[in-house]
Amino acid sequence: MSAPSPVSEPYGLRHPEVRALRELARDARARADAGACLLEGPRVIDAALERDADLTGAYFGDGAVGAFPEIATRLARAGVPVHTLREGVLEKVGTTRTPQPVLAVARWSPQRISDVVGLADDGFLVVTVDVADPGNLGTILRGAEAAGAVAVVVTGRSVDVRSPKVVRASAGALFGLPVVEAGDPAAALDGLRASGVRAYAAVARGGSAPASVPLGRESAIVVGNEAHGLDAALMDHLDGTVTIPMAGAAESLNVAMAATVLCFEAARQRADAEAGE
Repeated sequence: MSAPSPVSEPYGLRHPEVRALRELARDARARADAGACLLEGPRVIDAALERDADLTGAYFGDGAVGAFPEIATRLARAGVPVHTLREGVLEKVGTTRTPQPVLAVARWSPQRISDVVGLADDGFLVVTVDVADPGNLGTILRGAEAAGAVAVVVTGRSVDVRSPKVVRASAGALFGLPVVEAGDPAAALDGLRASGVRAYAAVARGGSAPASVPLGRESAIVVGNEAHGLDAALMDHLDGTVTIPMAGAAESLNVAMAATVLCFEAARQRADAEAGE
């Protein structure tokens, strides 16, 4: 398979689009102002295309178009402009330790809670509070999509959802389900509950067993910060807590693991309910 020809001469480090790429890679404010995020690597780009992400441009390193003809052809077929970068430019733009051979830019803006509350009539949401690690947030997005969550609501002092590391860890899931950004966790939970959504927080101990909590529909699974969990003040804004039982000496799961386990428990409950209807 021969790769399509790029639409322009190779871009150098001072090219305006390269400068924009560097800002998207490193500056959360630039990502918010542009309503866009940076995708690094053919796998992430391919996953975004699978989910019909709105890609505005792709940028291959020196010689990479010929080395990755499949993704270059797919980008061209999707109408995405394909550019090349001069030797050494890719290393100055990307955020990975080993530079990825191709980058892309996707338009992406979060939704509002009012846009997603109605979706909970037929499913469950995930609410994150102060999740700080990009790998964790990306994995939560990935697990939520895989389990069939209707939306993810990101609240509090969270890592930037558009961060390249979040996008990479989500494996395309950022573009596969609605994602809401909400600053105040309490206000977000109150808004969900006012619309009939029950909110259950994952806690390390003392909560109900997952199978005994109605997670499948009109519910929100709430997870907190990696180190500190959920603020005690948020307990008044919940309908209950849930604890994943542990075997042996294990005390708790990583927040992304816990969220994924509860998402699949919610999916199981939903499937059982549908089978009994």
